[in-house]
Amino acid sequence: MPRAILSVYDKTGLPEFAEALSRLGWDLVASGGTARVLELAGLTVTPVEQITQAPEMLGGRVKTLHPAVHAAILARDTTEDMAALAEQGYAPIDMVVCNLYPFQETVAKIGVSLAEAIEQIDIGGVALLRAAAKNFQRVIVVSDPADYPLVLSLLQASEPAEMHIWRQLAAKAFALTRDYDTAIHSYLSQEVGIDADRGLPDVLSIGLTRVQSLRYGENPHQAASLYATHPSAKPLGADVLGGKELSYNNLLDLDAAWHAVLSFEPSTVVIVKHLTPTGIATADTLAEAFPLALMSDPVSAFGGVIAVNDVVDDAFVDALGTLFVEAIAAPDFTATAQQRLNTSRKNCRLLRIEPRTVEAALDVRSIRDGYLIQTIDDGDPQQAEWRVVTQRAPTPTELQALRFGWRAVQHVKSNAIVLAKEQATVGIGGGLPSRLDAARLAIEKAGAHAQGSVLASDAFFPFPDALEVGIQAGITAVVQPGGSIRDQAVIEAADAAGIAMIFTGTRHFRH
Repeated sequence: MPRAILSVYDKTGLPEFAEALSRLGWDLVASGGTARVLELAGLTVTPVEQITQAPEMLGGRVKTLHPAVHAAILARDTTEDMAALAEQGYAPIDMVVCNLYPFQETVAKIGVSLAEAIEQIDIGGVALLRAAAKNFQRVIVVSDPADYPLVLSLLQASEPAEMHIWRQLAAKAFALTRDYDTAIHSYLSQEVGIDADRGLPDVLSIGLTRVQSLRYGENPHQAASLYATHPSAKPLGADVLGGKELSYNNLLDLDAAWHAVLSFEPSTVVIVKHLTPTGIATADTLAEAFPLALMSDPVSAFGGVIAVNDVVDDAFVDALGTLFVEAIAAPDFTATAQQRLNTSRKNCRLLRIEPRTVEAALDVRSIRDGYLIQTIDDGDPQQAEWRVVTQRAPTPTELQALRFGWRAVQHVKSNAIVLAKEQATVGIGGGLPSRLDAARLAIEKAGAHAQGSVLASDAFFPFPDALEVGIQAGITAVVQPGGSIRDQAVIEAADAAGIAMIFTGTRHFRH
């Protein structure tokens, strides 16, 4: 009689599966809560302690960790191995049905303690799965309740199942234990094993689970999915309140827009297209900020996404007018605003995202044969100091615009130039290999609004030329990192024009 050992946390479909095994002539061995569920279903079950001749220990921490179990799983189908089992009085185990304690789900909960997390680290289950998966040529390993029908159909077939199917189930079990261990390592290494100087680990484990299949990637011929560190994660941590299915490009743009809007505290609107802001503005209300953000580049804003850091209300919906918007991310929506958007803009995705600051995270990008990993750029470091380097200091009004422009330019692709007035962008130039061309683009976008604006540059001016085209357009003040070997020439150009310039000492490239 073949023998199966069952030890599962997720008991979905378990009684039905075990009953079918029993009808096929399988002897059922089970541990703890699994045994109790099967007994309540009226099935005959051999308790695991009857096999091991040892009681459960340490509050259930030790149940299946015994040679009577693991030798019975690991024994190969050879005369020598079977004789070794018989010599100890053990019978072989031919199937392992096991899934694991919900570690990932536990640590994803807010406020979970270290002690609670540790108790959800499965030891016996992982050992059972690995042993069975290693010996898949003799032992069937079932790690996912979704595979119960497949296994039963194969056992009921008149012909033996092909070995590659059992191998696939073994690979699935190893994938489960791999991701499980990765999640544990990631959790436990959050505060230890980190390079104190650079904030990066020597070994990085990121356990990812596919939480959403996407229609396609950047283009229709590319496959894409959304993965997260815990299986219950929502896209961008958001509640999707309406609109079409989120696309790959939507998610990228919304992430960029949300990261940008969190840089500002008053009511702020950020419009993003192709990962670059087309307009950013702050005002007393979102309804007042939106037209200012739109004015920065009304043509490029068409088909973009919007992120705001305040509650979307009816006034904001009115301000949108007829602009085509792909998605709106906000801390919340009033009931009437949500209803109006869902009715009048049925395809517009609405995302409600908790208005927390950007959490400490790593930026991971793939390159050929490797990955580039860096800490997130969340603005100037605390020790950064602004320094006036020109004969004239900025006025209070200019300084306000410079601080706004400096926050805005950090979210524009390099080379990045932002022209701003008060607390709104009037022209943005970014993603160009020439800083001079980026300045020209920002000035072209600003048009007449360039007169009297201030200019922010994400990196230093290698030559005075980009500054000079800004001066010709009518800018009155500049903020930039400084640090070029030609800084003095740039300062002299600013002094000659009577404009103010600040060095921040911090660069904000965004490649």
